[in-house]
Amino acid sequence: MTTKLNSMRLLERHHIAYTVHEYEYNDAYDAQTIARMIGVPASQVFKTLVVGGAGVRPILAMVPADAQLSLKRLAALIGVKSLDLLPRADVERLTGLQIGGIGALALTAKGWTSYLDESALQYPVVYVNAGKRGILLGLAPTELVRVVGAKVGAIAERG
Repeated sequence: MTTKLNSMRLLERHHIAYTVHEYEYNDAYDAQTIARMIGVPASQVFKTLVVGGAGVRPILAMVPADAQLSLKRLAALIGVKSLDLLPRADVERLTGLQIGGIGALALTAKGWTSYLDESALQYPVVYVNAGKRGILLGLAPTELVRVVGAKVGAIAERG
């Protein structure tokens, strides 16, 4: 097992049960591949994307591995005209984390605003990045919402 990460310590401080799922990281893997590697449905693995826009502080958006973020839906939800995915270099600089290792649990101390696709609430467990490449944490979506203060909405689209 890996060294205990800040995201794990956060969950333990809040008395939230979680499971650790390690996998061999590779830049070529997408979230659906990672879901297969850890043996769970892609709809239960939530990737974390960083978005921003004119006059909007960057925010985190968590959507299922088998879906895409709807920038239009998220913009409407937060009441702005438009949003964009931030460039890789900006994401890593702003979060202090590497692409492939970005997770809302690892960024709670920095006060990031987080949004979670509502589909997460249909599952007893969802899997999110622990803040380090190669490690996902499984936890109840209601606990994820509680501990990161995530707002829930229909921000994903399939197809």
